[in-house]
This record gives sequence, structure tokens and C-alpha cells, in this order.
Amino acid sequence: MGFLRNEEQRQLVHSAEVFLAAQSPVSLQRRIRDSAVAQAMDPGLWQQVIDLGWPAAVFSEDDGGLDVGYMGMGGVLEACGRHLAALPLLSSAVLCGSILRSAGDAAQKDRWLAPLIEGRLRLALALDESGRHDPHNIATSARREAGQWLLQGEKWFVIDAVGADAFIVVARLDGGAGPIGLFVVPADTTGLHVQPLHMADSRNYARLALAGVQLPAEALLASGIDSAQVLEHALDLGRISLSAEALGIIRYAFDTTLDYLKERVQFGVPIGSFQALQHRMARLYTEIEMLQSCVVAALDAIDEGDAQISQLPQLASLAKASASDLCEKTMNEAVQMHGGIGVTDALDLGLYVKRARLVQQCLGDGVFHRARYARLRGF
Repeated sequence: MGFLRNEEQRQLVHSAEVFLAAQSPVSLQRRIRDSAVAQAMDPGLWQQVIDLGWPAAVFSEDDGGLDVGYMGMGGVLEACGRHLAALPLLSSAVLCGSILRSAGDAAQKDRWLAPLIEGRLRLALALDESGRHDPHNIATSARREAGQWLLQGEKWFVIDAVGADAFIVVARLDGGAGPIGLFVVPADTTGLHVQPLHMADSRNYARLALAGVQLPAEALLASGIDSAQVLEHALDLGRISLSAEALGIIRYAFDTTLDYLKERVQFGVPIGSFQALQHRMARLYTEIEMLQSCVVAALDAIDEGDAQISQLPQLASLAKASASDLCEKTMNEAVQMHGGIGVTDALDLGLYVKRARLVQQCLGDGVFHRARYARLRGF
């Protein structure tokens, strides 16, 4: 593919930009936040996105998808970041969709993956159990009992959990002493409790409590497959997707700040004429271009499949570390250069700052991914 989008992908990205600019302005996110909508999104907007086929974009035609690839989906997610659109594409299509596609048998795919691709069902991944992302720190247990599975534990910061039709829950087999297992848990299962969490970006997060949740044997995915490997691959897809969203957020903040520097007059001249501010913006510009290169390389590696699969974890951590670090730096610079109004709710920039803070931490921050990258490189 050579890092260039094909015609179909370019059309998808262009249509996403036009659609979100018209149907998902920042004012919509303000209304959702101020009205305290439980799912933190507009159901009508989500249905339009389903009709446009975005949840199906990354799935093959054999699975019932559009086979547009992640180069296309990455552009859609970047547009979501630029317009601050709250859509459950990451949680359902990317994370859970990848797990179901890799680990589900024919019956499981028919029950869960097909309706997910069509937008009839929405799933969420229940993974983390502490304040910091660590896919290996799993205490939630699963043990066999009378031919069924019994799950016990809790999950924190589950993305798009409120209103999800089911969850893919990561638990340790053999009562907590065994390897990782992946379970599909319907939202109405007895013993499953979903507690909404109020986070800085006003998006949909929740704590899941699993108190003696009983599941049939077929709830376990990846029978005979390395579940940890399936999970790690899905997380890498999610990390790259989040990096694409971060790129959109960062570009908005940069462009908005650049416009402000041209308009704000101090001492009789635009403040953008001050050399010190020019140098800071120039450094940001080069770092944003470097981040774009990291994100595009990672997206291309996903679409290349087996040819690049060995490099994908490194590219994912490189992109996410760069995105997390640049989220913090760009937002800090944008707020400082806007002066006092940079921290007020009246300015849209403040909403982007809050979203950037969550994207920065989600699925691993810069510290996590620099350490992971070094480990993958043998250091």
C-alpha cells in the first residue's frame, strides 16, 4: 500500500470529515455533557454511522464487512478526534470485533460478530483492574463448576460500557491461577453490575462488578487458541486507533492556536509575530508530522497483515507513546498560548484538553509504551 490510501479509503475519510462537520459539531458534545446522557452519545448519530457502514469498515467481505482496512478507519477516527465525536467504534468494532474475529468459533461469530458488524449489537472490552493500564495484572477469576463457568472480580474504566449489549471479560482460568481466558458476558447476566463512572471528558465509562456470574461453556472464546496473544493483538489495534484519534485532537488544538496567534494583538502587533512563540509552534509542527508518520506506518502494517505482523507491537507502542506524549505537550502549549481563556469552559479548546488527557492514559500512557517498546526491542 505504500502508506497511501486507495480511492475507496480516500472517499471514506472525506465523507467522514464532511459528515462529522455537519452532524457532530462540538456543540452536540456540549449538549450531551450538560444533559448527562448515560451513554454519552447521540443514538441518532450512532445509527447514521451504522447506516454509513463505519462499524463494518475494517472487516473482510467474508465476515460481512466492507474490507476498507485500517488506513481508512484511521482517517475516520482522526476525523472523530478533530470533531470530538463520541462514537463506540474503538470499543465495539476495533477491540471486541478483533477478538471475536480471531477467537470466535462459527457459532460465536454468528451470534456476536455478525450483528456487531451490522450495528445491531454493541460490545465493550472489560480488561483493566487498576488505575493504570496493565493487561497482565488480571485478578478476575473463572472456574468450572457443574459444566458452567463462574466468574468473580471487578473491572475499571470499561470504555462505552453503559448501554452495551454484552462484554468481553478478561479473566484467569482455574480459579485465578491459570492462563488468560476471554468470556462473552451478556449485559443482562445475573450477578453483573454496571456502575457508571464520571470522567474528565464526560464520555461513557463504567466499573463492572462480577459477583458469581454464571456462564455456559460456550461463553469462553479462543478454545485451543492463545487467548493472551489474541488479546494483545486486539489491544495493539486499539492503541493504533487511539493514536489516530489523538492525531485529530492534536491537529485541532494546533490549528486553533495558530489562528489565535494571528488574531490576538498585544503591544500593537499580533502575538504570532513574537519569535519565541513562532519557535514553539514550529517545534510542535515537526512533532505532529512525526506522529503522523508513526500512525500511518502502524495503520499500514495492520493492513499488510502477515507481512508486517511481527512489527505491529513495536509500531503500536511507538505510535501510542508518541501520541500520549504529544497530547500532553500540545494541549499544555495551546492553553498557555491562549492565556487565561485557555482554561475556560467557554472555549472549545477546554473540551479537547479533557478528551486528550483520557486518550493519553487509555490503553497505556507514554511511560508504559516506552518501556514496552524497549522490551520488544530486546533492551
